[in-house]
Formats: sequence, structure tokens, C-alpha cells
Amino acid sequence: MSPPPDRGNWRREVAIGRFSRLIEHARSGALVGGVRGRPGVLVEVIVLLLGFLFFTHFHALAGKDVASATANALALQSVERALHVDIEQMANEWLTGHPALIQPAVYYYRLYYVVLVGVLIWVFVWHADVYIKVRRTLLAMIVLVLPVFWALPMSPPRFALPGVVDIVAEYDILGSHASQGTGNGQNLYSAMPSLHVGWSAWCAYAVWSALRASHPRLALLSWVFPLAMAANVLVTGNHYVLDIVGSGVLLLVSIAAASVWGRLAERWRRARSGIRTQGCTLSGPGH
Repeated sequence: MSPPPDRGNWRREVAIGRFSRLIEHARSGALVGGVRGRPGVLVEVIVLLLGFLFFTHFHALAGKDVASATANALALQSVERALHVDIEQMANEWLTGHPALIQPAVYYYRLYYVVLVGVLIWVFVWHADVYIKVRRTLLAMIVLVLPVFWALPMSPPRFALPGVVDIVAEYDILGSHASQGTGNGQNLYSAMPSLHVGWSAWCAYAVWSALRASHPRLALLSWVFPLAMAANVLVTGNHYVLDIVGSGVLLLVSIAAASVWGRLAERWRRARSGIRTQGCTLSGPGH
């Protein structure tokens, strides 16, 4: 007669097996994703963090040639005068004449990063079907804007236009980081294009992409955010009108680049799938 089974050991083995499967499932979900096409959380955090570090490092290295930045700003002002869109000083004077609006303008200028992160999380959690597309667009913007900053350093109006008040420097909620010196590691001569407007426009594009099918009117309302940012960077003396135009061009080119990226990624995925299927067929019966 065989000895009775040890029910305690059997239950422990079952519990350990279930726990191992749970850990593996969580690890797989974090690294690979696969839930409604949503990528893994850990992968996304790493990709976005590396993208941010890449951008901040190379952005800080550009824009050291103050003479070129000033010359480019003067040339841009000449073009704007010819086009009759040189309204930066007038816009700045309007804000200084309405002191009650100065602090809200500074908050809007500084805290848009909160909206950027919030939109990323919202699209990732609730609209996984468009997340990859809009994330690729954001990364494309980061890559494509850096050569512009290197090739075309640009002094902002607060440095290049006499009489323009540096609103953010005087009322900065972060401790007046908008000084003209570059010793703090910032690139202060990258006015063209405006990334404040560019990334705000990306937020609107992401929300519009997520809602245009189900809530078209609400999707259109999202574009108020970059329009308000465009007005903000003008009145605070941080950007020119043509910087704002450059931001729109950057977004459009980045959307096109993300589309090409997506098609290439799909071809690569299909090619891998075909190779895998062919391998399974070759290893089947009769081979």
C-alpha cells in the first residue's frame, strides 16, 4: 500500500505554482504589454526617460554661440517686419499693462509640463489604440528639433528686443531660472521653434486623435491649449510669431515621420512573423 499523499505539501506546491504564474504574468505585462495593444509600462517608462535625457543633454550643448543667436534674431525680426507680423513688443507691453494677468501667465508658461505628462498617461490608460502613434510623434519631435537648435540658434525677444520685459525672469515661480547666463546648463538661445507651443500642440493632437471619432466637438476644443500657449509666449517675451509657425511645421513633419515609422515597424513585424511561420512549417511533420 502506497503512503497517503501529503496534502500540505501539495497545497504549497499549488500555491507556489500560482504565485509563479502571477509573477510571470505581471513581468510579461510590464515588459511586453499586449493588453488591447497597449505596450508594457516598464518599456514605456524607459523609452520616454531615455528620450527626455537624450533631449536635455543635446539641447543643453547647443546654442552657445550668442553672436550667431543675436544675428539670427535680427534677421528674423527683419522678415517679420516685412510680413507685418512683428507684434512681440506690443504684446509684451499689453501684458505689463495688465499686472493681474502676469502671474497666471507665468504659471501657464511653467506648468504646461504637467499637462504633457497627464495627456501621456491618459492616452496610455484610456486610448491604447492611438497611444503608439502619438508617442512616436512626440519622440520624432524630440529628434527632429535638435538639428534646428544646433543649426539656427535664436535669441528670444526678451534678449534681442530693447524694451521687452523678461516677464518669466521677474516673476518666475521656479526661482528666476530665465536669466540670460548659460552657466546653469540651460540653452536659452533656442527660440526657433517654440517647444512650449510645439509640445502644447502635441497635447492637442494626442487628445484630438483619441476623441475625434467619439467626441468630435470635444476633440476640437483641445486645440485651445496650444493657441493660448502661443499667446502666452508672445506676451511674456519668449518667442516670435515665426517661432510659433515653426512649431506648427515641426508637429506636421513629426506626424509624417511617425507615420513612416509606423509603416516600417509594421513591415518589420510582418517579416518576422513570416519568418517564424516558415520556420514552424519547416520543422513540422516530414522535415
